[in-house]
Amino acid sequence: MSLHPMRHVALTLVFLAAALFTASAAGAQQPPKYPVTRKDNVVDDYFGTKVPDPYRWLEDQNSREVAKWVEAQNAVTYQYLDRIPLREVFRQRLTQLWNTPSIGVPDRVAGRLFYRMNSGLQNQSVLYEQTDVGATPQTLIDPNTISADGSVDLSSYAPSPDGAYLAYGLSVGGSDWEELHVRELRTGRDLADTVHWVKYSGIAWTRDGRGFFYTRFPAPPAGQVLTAAAVNGKIYYHAVGTPDSQDRMIYERPDRPDWYEDASVTDDGHYLFIALHHGTNPENLLYYADLGDPMRPDVGAAIHPVNTSDDAEYAVVGNIGNTVIIQTTKDAPNRRIIAMTLPDTSLAHAKTVVPETKNNIQASLVAGDRIVVQTLEDVQSHVRMYDASGAMVDQVTLPGVGAVEGLSGRAGRDEIFYSFASYLAPTTVYHYDFATKRTTVFSPLARHPLFDAAPYETKQVFYRSKDGTRVPMFITMKKGTVLDGSHPTILYAYGGFDIATLPSYSPTVAVWLEHGGIYAVANIRGGSEYGEAWHHAGRLDKKQNVFDDFAWAAKYLIAQKYTSPKHLAIHGYSNGGLLVGATEEQHPELFAAAYPGAGVMDMLRYQKFSAGIGWVPEYGSSDNAAQFKYLIKFSPVHNAKPGRCYPATIVTTADHDDRVVPGHSFKFTAAMQAAQSCQRPILIRVETKTSHGYMPTDKRIAQLADVWAFTGWETGMR
Repeated sequence: MSLHPMRHVALTLVFLAAALFTASAAGAQQPPKYPVTRKDNVVDDYFGTKVPDPYRWLEDQNSREVAKWVEAQNAVTYQYLDRIPLREVFRQRLTQLWNTPSIGVPDRVAGRLFYRMNSGLQNQSVLYEQTDVGATPQTLIDPNTISADGSVDLSSYAPSPDGAYLAYGLSVGGSDWEELHVRELRTGRDLADTVHWVKYSGIAWTRDGRGFFYTRFPAPPAGQVLTAAAVNGKIYYHAVGTPDSQDRMIYERPDRPDWYEDASVTDDGHYLFIALHHGTNPENLLYYADLGDPMRPDVGAAIHPVNTSDDAEYAVVGNIGNTVIIQTTKDAPNRRIIAMTLPDTSLAHAKTVVPETKNNIQASLVAGDRIVVQTLEDVQSHVRMYDASGAMVDQVTLPGVGAVEGLSGRAGRDEIFYSFASYLAPTTVYHYDFATKRTTVFSPLARHPLFDAAPYETKQVFYRSKDGTRVPMFITMKKGTVLDGSHPTILYAYGGFDIATLPSYSPTVAVWLEHGGIYAVANIRGGSEYGEAWHHAGRLDKKQNVFDDFAWAAKYLIAQKYTSPKHLAIHGYSNGGLLVGATEEQHPELFAAAYPGAGVMDMLRYQKFSAGIGWVPEYGSSDNAAQFKYLIKFSPVHNAKPGRCYPATIVTTADHDDRVVPGHSFKFTAAMQAAQSCQRPILIRVETKTSHGYMPTDKRIAQLADVWAFTGWETGMR
């Protein structure tokens, strides 16, 4: 039997790792000597409770002392990682598997298709356009030519409805801050337009193509660009060819400084909608303006309320004439689709088009004259289509058991594009034609990865959490694996912000599987897997349910002998980093290793920095006496207990992370290093010139290889 060439390379590297094991194992297991971390006598008084904060100084991103501490910590971390043979094995194999094209879901504007694509190892994805399905793609913007190190990201883009211009945003170092520019598509020439201090914004063109609505924030104070709280955003209108100093302010809410505002325009250009969210809360206020003649829009038209009570989600998904289609949780925790005929915005007069069912509506849009609805049914996607009366007229046959990751369509075009993936199948973009009911792969460049998925399988199980709640979990492993508790296993979850953790493909998981590992994903409370009720059961004073769900997933894997505590690791990022940090502190006996990536670790001060103010509806705030009482109980910075043996831990963050500022990870690492009572390492890896979610490919591969090799090493993978 011949081996696939890439599989042969992988096995060669495994043998190399085995050869190095004897010489390196003893050194790699020695506990590192950490840099001395200064402790101050800072103490805060929260409603009569004195809380020490000895590492407050680590919050200062402009401090030379902090920079030296980071440099010293990185040196310790890289010295430890250098002695792990798996590190280079993982890096090489991951680079091989990554080197295959990845394609985004296209959006059709002015008859042309616009989408991102990465040939494989490009640091940043490139924006392309093509005239139609099957046509030759043309490069529009290649951010890799803007910065040699890949540190400038094409963070957003929107073609004008007439196809004359492209508005696009650039982000330096992956920051949430964007600068918007305008390119003339016919000539490829950038105009002088530059729009500053844009954040958390869409780009909503008027139908005439002469300008767009967007969200702008006040310029932050000097030295606080990455840390200043994101408050007082306003909706502006930018006219092409003018400086942003002349942009017209359209809408502001000084009475709600910590609310986010977003503008959108219907495909026909007739209506402007403005949604207001209290931070990341899915419930929102909704307003609209009738712009009049779409080719001569009145951008200053009167703004009228649709919903002014922050009691439910009201998401506009499209319109058919003056009938507006809205996705809502009003009287429907799993969402329903309603229709309002403007100017009548009375909910009592709205018609239910797609009623609520037991399955959560994940996304919806108007395409052609149909309402396309994507539902989640036990965390697996289904796509159905309805006419304006609510009758189901079609159902898309998806490629298998998995999840739709992206969905696009336009009113007046009888088609949709969608991407689909599973834990063993890479993301593939499809085109579905309403008339022929035919599904085709969108791009001929899409190809199978250099990973043979045939020997592996994914199965879904259900387990009971601490309070008896039934929780789903996906487990991916090699077929025929003997359940004897010996297998290195990674358990991943997110559990927050109404975000569902859907089946998805990762080259990193593929490498882990090739080395005999098991990968499990728990769909814990806090997400949207089972609608609004599932989210609410894991937020505010119910956040402990999220940590319990995660720990009980681990107990299930151990009880069923997929793994054992000395072979089990937990991974999570951002809100998932909080999840990992809290869970490893609450149940250190369950895990050999932990990876809290860019986590929200100081639950008493997170709201003081950057995007943190927007998370108060999800977490609560220490400024509130009742909420302080539960936050202090799980805040990872404040619950590292001296004398306990914690799992081997590797923390990651980035110096330009202005969403979850790196001070969270710095303080958590310092607290855990001081508390650790056994020889298991507590390490932090700090990346440079990058941020929370926009890491260049070369740095992403390097970080993933380090984290997963560390995890494998600490869980017994050789």
